[in-house]
Amino acid sequence: MTVPTLDLGPQTRAIAQLADAVTDDQLGGATPCPELVVHNMLGHLLHLAVAFRDAARKDLGPTTDTPPTDSVPDIGPGWREELPKVLDELAEAWSDPAAWTGMTRAGGVDLPGEVAAAVAVDELVVHGWDLARATGRPYDPDPAALQATYDFLQACADDPGRGAIFGPIVPVPQDAPLLDRALGLSGRDPRWTP
Repeated sequence: MTVPTLDLGPQTRAIAQLADAVTDDQLGGATPCPELVVHNMLGHLLHLAVAFRDAARKDLGPTTDTPPTDSVPDIGPGWREELPKVLDELAEAWSDPAAWTGMTRAGGVDLPGEVAAAVAVDELVVHGWDLARATGRPYDPDPAALQATYDFLQACADDPGRGAIFGPIVPVPQDAPLLDRALGLSGRDPRWTP
């Protein structure tokens, strides 16, 4: 599978704007991921941004070796400053064409750079929706990132190993908006509300 090199900046900025709008009283709210409340989702976004930033840089170590299921992610007191900074670093790291080539590692899994990029984009788009939906914010993902996410999820749809990563596919009409179709492929119900 080949993922075109794309600018992650528009999608990381969309996430940063969503996170900036989260109020303290929303931190304990439900998200589409039943095991994560909003502060855990923010922690997941923070940790995945660090892991995929380091994967792009081929800076392999604890941040790229730890599977995301090893612990429930969370945020610390400086998350409002840290998350946008790390998201910017993530976009910058993937702006280097070398990031998309060769092998790297994320979540303890060795994979080609272009596949790591596809996973990073998918994580940003889908978890951006999770955060927006959980906090009642409108969500308009970057069109290029959304298309890359849909293409990635569509390519994985028949993979027997997808259950370890995504939930069961939620049927969505073929004429539904692209975001809804991508969400269905990711195992999410686009109609989910808190």
